[in-house]
Amino acid sequence: IHARYWQPMQVALGDNLTECIRHYLMRNGSLVKQSDIYFTLKDRVGQTDALASLEEIAIFAGYYKKLLHPENETNNSLQAALKRINRLEVTTAYPFLLNCYHDYCQGRLVINDFLEILQIIENFIIRRFVCNVPTNELNKIFPQLYAQAILRDSGSLPNGVRAVLQSHGYPKDIEFRSRLVESRLYGAGERTTKTKLILETIETSYRHHEVVPFDSLTIEHVMPQTITDWWQEHLGENWQADHELLLHTLGNLTLTAYNSELSNDPFPEKKVRFASSHVDLNSYFVPIATWNREAIETRSRQLADQVINIWPYFGDEQVIPVPADGVTGKIPRSLTILGQTTTVTSWRDVLTQTMATLAELEPEAFETLAQEYPRLISSDRNRFRRNRQLQNGYFIEVNLSAKDIYRFCTQAIETLGLSSHD
Repeated sequence: IHARYWQPMQVALGDNLTECIRHYLMRNGSLVKQSDIYFTLKDRVGQTDALASLEEIAIFAGYYKKLLHPENETNNSLQAALKRINRLEVTTAYPFLLNCYHDYCQGRLVINDFLEILQIIENFIIRRFVCNVPTNELNKIFPQLYAQAILRDSGSLPNGVRAVLQSHGYPKDIEFRSRLVESRLYGAGERTTKTKLILETIETSYRHHEVVPFDSLTIEHVMPQTITDWWQEHLGENWQADHELLLHTLGNLTLTAYNSELSNDPFPEKKVRFASSHVDLNSYFVPIATWNREAIETRSRQLADQVINIWPYFGDEQVIPVPADGVTGKIPRSLTILGQTTTVTSWRDVLTQTMATLAELEPEAFETLAQEYPRLISSDRNRFRRNRQLQNGYFIEVNLSAKDIYRFCTQAIETLGLSSHD
């Protein structure tokens, strides 16, 4: 029995076997802690049905291997979809996907429905990532999703999945578009991985006959990360704020195999490289004369519309909140962070209170924030045209527009690991 069932699982999954069993136990809606796996398994498996349970675990371990290593899946479309799910690092969906895989292998779920479900999950995760919705809820959402989806629509699992997920922090178009334009998408760890997937998917949507291998491409900042004298002059009087707040936004990012060659080159020199590129994303820059705030925001809006077409809203209705870029001309009255509400009378108050709260919540992380935004946060007050001092000794630039303050506060919150809900 050990040689037939257990040992093959150990060989196939290695250190992932324990997590496989945890996700197997969670597939019907239970929440199982890592420390409770053994006891939960023991409670569920009686003496009489131990062998049958082991046989079932071995079957699900086969599905789990394909979730972890999609190259083991023989269906090319399914393999590609699973690889995309893995790049989104959404292992919390595995309990649900184990049920889908089982239904698919048992002939109860056709391949097109399985692929549609994977697209729905990708859509859900991408929108939440861009809008900075907390991820800690996902381990509660996905284990129960299968049973809830069947209750919602017993005739169509994809429709049931859509119906359930739209009520779990699923961003609507106006928020999604606004965050695509405003958000600091590029960053450490998974942010770069997910942003590269977004850019690759935009590139693929052009349906160019000459497909460029994405493995050879990296994310390129058109306005470079290290600012030069040429770029300072090119950007103009407000180059500090423009560089800090627009550098990592969607409009300033593209894909290229010439990242090191392009480096900090002036825009006209970068355009020469872009003109000979086989990446369709880069043809956009050829007729552009100036690469400044206006140009970056224009491209951000254009790409945002394309992204919305790629991952369209699948909810029943679009409730319209106040757009993020609708702050110009408005006077703020209160600011709420982590449930604590403070009265404010200006956008400078919003900026000061937000930074003061972040400095108090995460004093060490605030040091990192100062390094990320050296032209907006500094211990040297003389660097700024108009400043306010925080209790930790740092000064902040407050000579910013309402829109820039809103953008800076949002990006700072994300940088420190808080969510838009916070």
